Amino acid sequence: MSGIYIHIPFCKQACHYCNFHFSTSLRKKPALINAVCKEIQLAASQKLFEAGNIDTVYFGGGTPSLMDIEEIEQILAALKSKCNISPQAEITLEANPDDISEQKLTAWKKMGINRLSIGIQSFFEEDLRWMNRAHNADQAINCLHLATQFFDNITIDLIYGVPGLTNEKWKQNVNTAIDLGVPHLSCYALTVEPKTPLDKLIKTHKKENVYEEKQSEQFLLLMKWLSEAGYEHYEISNFAKPGFRSRHNSSYWKGESYLGLGPAAHSFNGAERWWNVANNQKYIDAISEGTIPFEKEELTAVQKLNEYLMISLRTIEGIELKRIEESYLYDLLKKADKYILNKSIFKTESFLKLTDSGKFYADGIAADLFF
Repeated sequence: MSGIYIHIPFCKQACHYCNFHFSTSLRKKPALINAVCKEIQLAASQKLFEAGNIDTVYFGGGTPSLMDIEEIEQILAALKSKCNISPQAEITLEANPDDISEQKLTAWKKMGINRLSIGIQSFFEEDLRWMNRAHNADQAINCLHLATQFFDNITIDLIYGVPGLTNEKWKQNVNTAIDLGVPHLSCYALTVEPKTPLDKLIKTHKKENVYEEKQSEQFLLLMKWLSEAGYEHYEISNFAKPGFRSRHNSSYWKGESYLGLGPAAHSFNGAERWWNVANNQKYIDAISEGTIPFEKEELTAVQKLNEYLMISLRTIEGIELKRIEESYLYDLLKKADKYILNKSIFKTESFLKLTDSGKFYADGIAADLFF
């Protein structure tokens, strides 16, 4: 098994665009941390941990940096008691700028956290307020000045295509990250997900809608600026200095197996995918009764192929043609022809890869290639 993902479903407040599973009430946090540790025991007894070393551990959410130091230590201790975590494992903690302090950074590093994923989103106060983020612009800057004193391996999230984000402001966001020496950036176009507060605010004309043309323009600028600054564009939304790719996320994109712990967490073993219930109380109750509350799906050969097409097309390596069975290869190349002609895809002897202009439409193109 390549990695372990741990979902910590708590946030100080709800970002308007977010559709992840989370709660703004911390009342159940101690009980949920205990349940995650119990799930680790249950997963071990059911042999859900595969033999061999765990190469990556990822605390996601939600906002994992809301956990007390002792709670993170509790989960790591439970993991280490039931599986072999490689001494060279990448252990990532997602953190919000307003949670970062010298005391926490020292403690995180001491317990073995060696990579931080910081949810900056923007260095501009008006953008942060528009998104309803919990931190402010000063905290966005100050947390990075502090975090870079303790951690070399840091990634930050930035969002583009936000109404009011001009190209000049977008350039300032990107340049700020470059100037601060951040070695990895995850950059996402603002997406209006159904049933989110942002979706409702746009429908009631209380917020301006997003424009795909502006997002496409800012994505093309992003690729240009980061390429010039020496970053490798190794996945549609991810850019890294040499040696700083996300090992955990890369394992997803390679189709390797992983185990998800916590409510709403997903798992994959190469043949099956399963996901825990996205309800904190139902999760806690089931775990307390000795049951992991999940649904499972066995993947067909076509589903596996389509997942490979979707994931690989998003990466710098692209679709490896020799991995496509002969019975599918002709149809795949026929479907890809129109994208080669409009210069969204280019074909080498062994691979299909997206061009820069095709990258903004990666998911749509991949879906069109599906069988």
